[in-house]
Amino acid sequence: MRNMGLDHEADYKRKVSGIFRNRNLLVLDVIIVMVSYFMTTLLIHNIYDTTEIFLKCIFAVGFSVAVFIAAMLAFNLYRIMWVFAGSKDYARLVIACVIASVLSVAFNGMFYRAYFYLKLSVCAVGMASFLIIALRLAVRGIHTLYSARMTGDRNGKRLMIVGAGTSAALILRDIASNIHLNYNVVCFIDDDVNKRNSIINGVRVLGNRYDIVRLAKELEIDEIMIAMPSATVDDRKQIIEICNETDCTIKTLPSMDQMLHDGTDVISQIRKVNIEDLLARDPIHLDNTEISGYIRNKRVLVTGGGGSIGSELCRQIMKFNPKILVVLDIYENNAYDLQMELNSKYPLNKPEVVIASVRDMDRLEDIFKKYEPHIVFHAAAHKHVPLMEDSPGEAIKNNVFGTLNLVRCASKYDTKKFVMISTDKAVNPTNVMGATKRICEMIVQTAQHNSTTEFVCVRFGNVLGSNGSVIPLFKKQIEEGGPVTVTDKRITRFFMTIPEAAQLVLQAASYAKGGEIFVLDMGKPVRIYDLAKNLIRLSGLRVGEDIDIVEVGLRPGEKLYEELLMDEEGLTNTSHHKIFIGKPIDIDEERLGKMLDKLHDAAESDDNELIKDTVAEVVPTYVRSGKRSEKPKYAVGAGV
Repeated sequence: MRNMGLDHEADYKRKVSGIFRNRNLLVLDVIIVMVSYFMTTLLIHNIYDTTEIFLKCIFAVGFSVAVFIAAMLAFNLYRIMWVFAGSKDYARLVIACVIASVLSVAFNGMFYRAYFYLKLSVCAVGMASFLIIALRLAVRGIHTLYSARMTGDRNGKRLMIVGAGTSAALILRDIASNIHLNYNVVCFIDDDVNKRNSIINGVRVLGNRYDIVRLAKELEIDEIMIAMPSATVDDRKQIIEICNETDCTIKTLPSMDQMLHDGTDVISQIRKVNIEDLLARDPIHLDNTEISGYIRNKRVLVTGGGGSIGSELCRQIMKFNPKILVVLDIYENNAYDLQMELNSKYPLNKPEVVIASVRDMDRLEDIFKKYEPHIVFHAAAHKHVPLMEDSPGEAIKNNVFGTLNLVRCASKYDTKKFVMISTDKAVNPTNVMGATKRICEMIVQTAQHNSTTEFVCVRFGNVLGSNGSVIPLFKKQIEEGGPVTVTDKRITRFFMTIPEAAQLVLQAASYAKGGEIFVLDMGKPVRIYDLAKNLIRLSGLRVGEDIDIVEVGLRPGEKLYEELLMDEEGLTNTSHHKIFIGKPIDIDEERLGKMLDKLHDAAESDDNELIKDTVAEVVPTYVRSGKRSEKPKYAVGAGV
């Protein structure tokens, strides 16, 4: 039956294109002009005189026919497919008719000087213009009505479109005109009360967002398409969450910013709803002038450049035309992929890729001596919390002493700006990874006192899709049939997208004066259990029926919640509403130096307990159990 319906629609389109070919329209236009003169004569004069008068005006009729056809040809109106015509096409049609009418009346006024003939001519060309335009509108109308009926008669997926605006109308038009889009559009949903029960191309607006669940069940909807590109982030989230309560597949148009950026047609941008849509936030507005001011024509080094944050930093930096971008990473595969991507996109300003470890001071010396970077973005680090609990010595060597090596090189080779990427896990840390990042913050802050380099840190939470993120793990578990594992139903985390984090890092660096810890606004914390449920639903499955969610207990060093700020760190605003500055804490440089020596010896011992005990000496707020019996006491040099 479905194939028969598609064949019938295709057959109809062939007939329409045959009937309304442009040569047939030309013949109809000739007939319209002639009939218009005859009908006008009939309406103005006695029926018995009509034929005689019409024959006397036959020369005027012939001239009008020629002028109208010439105007149509001049404006290429016989090349237009009127079943798909737009407002610009109809505007050209009106202009052509007006020009033809004016020329016809002017000619008749000169050739037939009597008022009687002038009056007849004005009425006749007016009627002809009206009928010519009406003919094209009828072609479009017949096609639209039939297409709407065919859309409703299709045996494809039963579709609900949320949003009854311009984008939704375009989607409906494309579905109606494309036999390969196998949809049966059943209804529209829109919150505008003025649109309630209105009809768009034969499809009715049946309710608002709060009717979605009920109507999806009553109308046996298979798929919901969210066509609201200009909606606010909060509205989109709420509508997606409501749609998630149904058993339907959910698709969406991206936001207006994304649509304008991609620049393709509406129907091709429809995609499945993903977890990023539920965690999305308002678009970031950057001061590109400030960012360009410190990057353009500068030598920029990014450590960990092949990683999630590092690679996105490189992509963003290249937009501001640095003199040279140096990508440093120990893992050659990711670095190579990024190099190929950037080489293709920026063939006249290809980045330099160097394979090196931040732990190798001699290698870093050679790199700094060769490139003399103006700016360093330090994103290289071991970040996996459970792995670093088992190998704390490696976390110390890579995170702490790798950062120390870079800080020393930056000072020695007169780097102007040094930006270290930190983490919310550095605040009141309960794991080795977080504690090492806090030590890095302390190193960077104290380095400011003895250097002309502007040393700063940027601290933020989890990024969506990064290496080691919980979301890829959940997706893999869902693909394998479950169960999806969460450590604790109460656990929450902050999230932002990788591009958002990279953009805010670049913006924060433009405010750097030295010694600051910039804290990014991470929005509201997200419960990981809710994240798991939403991912299962977005996969078209049901929690507890198709896939279970299982609690497995907190991992070593894992917190129930993360913090972005210590108690002593008050926030100061910047000119960007998503970037704040944490108040610097006094650090005893001499004590920190001695503790780093002790930490170095501990890391070489391969004694995990000794290493963690030493870390706790350096960072008094580090609590290995992940629990606190009282508010931490902060001493000089205390960590976050």
